[in-house]
Amino acid sequence: MKIHEITPAPNSKKAVKRLGRGIGSGHGKTCCKGHKGQWARSSVPIAFEGGQKSLLRRIPKRGFDNAFKKVYSIVNLSSLEVFEDGATVDANALLEKGILSKIEPYGVKILGDGKLTRKKLIIKANKLSKSAVEKLEKLGAKIEKPTADA
Repeated sequence: MKIHEITPAPNSKKAVKRLGRGIGSGHGKTCCKGHKGQWARSSVPIAFEGGQKSLLRRIPKRGFDNAFKKVYSIVNLSSLEVFEDGATVDANALLEKGILSKIEPYGVKILGDGKLTRKKLIIKANKLSKSAVEKLEKLGAKIEKPTADA
């Protein structure tokens, strides 16, 4: 079998309705659209409802999307329990451990929810909450800002 010998299964392809090709075709003259009237014209707007205000314009708009919103990947302190003492915690390490599913555009933010046992971790997060900073400093963890290339 060769590529040029392949054909579709019998009756699987339907011929295109060829409009306006004479009376003998059965689709000549008015092209199956009848005589005159709105629906015989070339186009009718998609949301047209016969002059009634369209549904799109009747339903009220709510809220907006803030173009300047900073989106962070959120991690709680209790999630950092899986790391060993002295480990470096950054976005890639959190991805490898399965704590994050993806890294958001502005990086990682660590929140102070939960407890963390005595572990001196090296934290590289773009943002930390006040409570997270307090708890990490009590434990003796080192907090660093990640570099631009990481």
